[in-house]
Amino acid sequence: MTEYKISLIPGDGIGPELSDATKIVLEAIKKKFDIKLKIIEAEAGDCALASRGVALPEDTVEIIKNSHACMKGPVGESAADVIVKLRVMFDLYANLRPLRAYPAVPVARPDIDMLFVRENTEDVYKGIECKIDDGTALCLRIITRKNSERIAKKAFEMARLRNGKKKVTAIHKANVMRVTDGLFASVCREVAKQYPDIAFNELYVDAASMRLIKEPQVFDVLCTCNMFGDILSDEAAQLIGGLGMAPGANIGDNFALFEPIHGSAPNRAGKHTANPISMILSAKMMLDWLGEKYNDGKCLQAGAAIEKGVIYALENKQTVPDCGGNTTTLGMAEAIATALTVKTG
Repeated sequence: MTEYKISLIPGDGIGPELSDATKIVLEAIKKKFDIKLKIIEAEAGDCALASRGVALPEDTVEIIKNSHACMKGPVGESAADVIVKLRVMFDLYANLRPLRAYPAVPVARPDIDMLFVRENTEDVYKGIECKIDDGTALCLRIITRKNSERIAKKAFEMARLRNGKKKVTAIHKANVMRVTDGLFASVCREVAKQYPDIAFNELYVDAASMRLIKEPQVFDVLCTCNMFGDILSDEAAQLIGGLGMAPGANIGDNFALFEPIHGSAPNRAGKHTANPISMILSAKMMLDWLGEKYNDGKCLQAGAAIEKGVIYALENKQTVPDCGGNTTTLGMAEAIATALTVKTG
């Protein structure tokens, strides 16, 4: 039996609380499904910057390199020096952000079920900026055929796997950014021809932001470049109960990192009321990925069980105030862990 080494960066702000909550659920998973998970904590973020002078220490990178997968809590102002660097370092080119309406949560519509497939390694998030003079700043936007093609293929492959509408929507602004977004859009069209079983359409990013509010139920898989996907997925998360309901995965060909899509919320740290679902569902995505990569049916079963446990806690109001309950972050995690043994067996 494989022992999976999972590197864990607790993060800043509410990050350690969410990480502790997720560990409670993973401990229950280990016992119920007899899965060997060894969690190895590593430091990164504002806390590491303050104590060690660097946001992403070399020993943390080594721990991640020697793990099967990584989980990360949200980090603070040093996020660009942590997650953006890790995405490039491990070539985690696909950022997957599933957003669906869960029961007993205030949502815009109960039939929302979409997946953002966001290019994760280029665009303006390359961070290539400079000042020309005191009154002028410059940012370089990089869009390549290679990265546009592989993210488009990932979007179509995910559309095939989902029990949804079998539809990919490419989002861009090629009518204004004719060269960069023009390249992205043209590659998406080329890739679409390779998947005749999947419907394909395009939207300008401003129209997409409007339609996400007006008719979110029409979307299935949304394929975007880096910055647009970051912004639109945060917007769409508000339709399903907020960022606390939104997990995320950073996927490469050989490695993956899983994290909630929100920030560290330092104003809520220590109050123990942060919604842990975003990180617990990120752990579910990690188990799904491990199960697929290593052909491990127990991991796939465990991932499905976590989602059932989340639904059980929501329906029974064993939740934090954000979800209508009155328990704590850890209390909600314990309810989900208990549900794994009594509800999903």
